[in-house]
Amino acid sequence: MSELTDLGVKALRDGIRSGEFSARETADAFIAQVAKAKSLNAFLVETPDHAIAAADAADAARAKGDTLAPLAGVPIGMKDLFCTKGVQAAAASHILEDFKPPYESTVSQRLWDAGAGMLGKLNMDQFAMGSSNETSAFGNVVSPWRREGGGNAPLTPGGSSGGSSAAIAARLCPAATGTDTGGSIRQPAAFTGITGIKPTYGRCSRWGVIAFASSLDQAGAMARDVTDCAILLEAMAGFDPKDATSLDAPVPKWEAGLNADLSGKRVGIPKEYRSDGMSPEIEALWQQGIDWAKDAGAEIVEVSLPHTKYALPAYYIIAPAEASSNLARYDGVRYGQRELPDGAGLQDMYAATRAAGFGDEVKRRIMIGTYVLSAGFYDAYYTQAQKVRTLIARDFENAWIECDLLLTPTAPSAAFGLGETTDPLSMYLNDVFTVPSSLAGLPAMSVPGGLDKQGLPLGLQIIGKAMDEQSVLNAGLALEQRAGFTARPEAWW
Repeated sequence: MSELTDLGVKALRDGIRSGEFSARETADAFIAQVAKAKSLNAFLVETPDHAIAAADAADAARAKGDTLAPLAGVPIGMKDLFCTKGVQAAAASHILEDFKPPYESTVSQRLWDAGAGMLGKLNMDQFAMGSSNETSAFGNVVSPWRREGGGNAPLTPGGSSGGSSAAIAARLCPAATGTDTGGSIRQPAAFTGITGIKPTYGRCSRWGVIAFASSLDQAGAMARDVTDCAILLEAMAGFDPKDATSLDAPVPKWEAGLNADLSGKRVGIPKEYRSDGMSPEIEALWQQGIDWAKDAGAEIVEVSLPHTKYALPAYYIIAPAEASSNLARYDGVRYGQRELPDGAGLQDMYAATRAAGFGDEVKRRIMIGTYVLSAGFYDAYYTQAQKVRTLIARDFENAWIECDLLLTPTAPSAAFGLGETTDPLSMYLNDVFTVPSSLAGLPAMSVPGGLDKQGLPLGLQIIGKAMDEQSVLNAGLALEQRAGFTARPEAWW
């Protein structure tokens, strides 16, 4: 029943509940799809037994007449950044290649408690550091999309949640977890024509999520449409006493609250996001999004976020600084890879382990982070970056006086070819539209808006006030309904 793999989370959940098809049939269909798609390299570990066990439990509960859990029998993908008990959690790095956590992350446990099953662990940029899924120690993820008339050059699925975005776009899973530090849910969602939401910082627990930059990392949902994102996020979110940054607030019923009518809402258009070198296609898509928002009843207002131009420089000081601190724990002593040259002392073992275990991009960010935290440069770089972060957050607060939501492009271009962007600074520019809201800890999501002239997806981003995921989801739904995006990649894998 391969047609089951064309269904999203809501359709699968409702179909299993009604008995239209069984959870086991669903799991088997997706397991078969995963097994056939090795060339995408989206999955690092396949866990069919986990998905089947959840499916059988859902079918047994239905047979007994029990109330089914919210995601009973729905199989999903899990980004390799989440610790999963007894299943490899490597953060796509050699240094954690053999790490099988003896515990479950809070987010993944909540999803299993909600009845979901795990199809496997999804590939990603190493330690979530990258925008193209080319820094994984286990090979690049390849986007299921191809350029029209542009040959068969492999394209990036975005990063760091590239395995998640590729798997959803290729119908290997109906939804997946992602994490977003500076755009790692939203940018890959835009590149692959799917939907992804980064909630307010603290909405989802970070406990058991392998850390990159602790003041920025946030788990979120990736799926085919806005409704599915709302369903998944509802199961993932909630207060966790094990995470000091977790928000002690009730989780709203986001799915039940979905409403595409934007009457009375003011949608802000930040003038600083209109750069001189912006692609005409991105500009046209943005204008189309503005028109759709108007059609949904919103009032459009121009707003100013004057410190936007400093967001990327501040981010690439703060995030590497936190990374250099977080990744210091990987020393070859307690867990993970250990390199011990003959006659080596402790310091030699540290150096050899990290040299062999970390990839080039991870080493680059550790070096930058260690530099900006060093005694002579802490105030000049790190302290200044934190001050800029405060100003960026203040810009958003001032904007909320004039509007309720912001509408921007998600990324400055469509997906590019693997290997086409080799300069790290050029790669960092992929996050230019997503980083400001990450620094401010605000909820933001990407929805597909259309295709470029090469037939590749382009995304629109909605940014909302802290704790107001409902408005972000509603605006996303309004755009989704008007965009009518149904394009999907043709199977070649």
